[in-house]
Amino acid sequence: MKITASEEYGIRMLIRIASADASTGMSIPQLSEAEGLSEPHVAKICRTLRMEGFINSTPGNKGGYVLAKQPQQIIINDVMKALGGNLFDQQFCDAHTGLGRLCTNSVDCSTRSLWKMIQFTLDNLLNKLTLQDLMVKEKEVELKIEEIIQRNTEALVR
Repeated sequence: MKITASEEYGIRMLIRIASADASTGMSIPQLSEAEGLSEPHVAKICRTLRMEGFINSTPGNKGGYVLAKQPQQIIINDVMKALGGNLFDQQFCDAHTGLGRLCTNSVDCSTRSLWKMIQFTLDNLLNKLTLQDLMVKEKEVELKIEEIIQRNTEALVR
């Protein structure tokens, strides 16, 4: 499994935008410099984030990007899916059929169960994390994730 560059940079740029002055936001050149990315790459990611409703552009010479919602309303799983899609969805099997039109394991597939469980686990965690949760120091994020995992584990045991 790999996290795409768009997912990584997109979330980092959202954190930067959320931390910036809400009236002016951050411009593409500012985001480019802050993240060490090319302006075209930043523009491409910002376009996706804008089209998906996470950020708005501010007009004018000093325009930039601002959050379209409050940081606590931006669910990390929604951002990840907008930037990179699901790790596993129903079309996954259609895309990995081998040489045939249909997968040779389409009726009984033990690996499909694995991918579904991994997607379920990721969704379960990432649906509980917001942009606000990531706007803190790394150790605080680790504690938040551990707390979510602990609650989920306790719920499974019950």
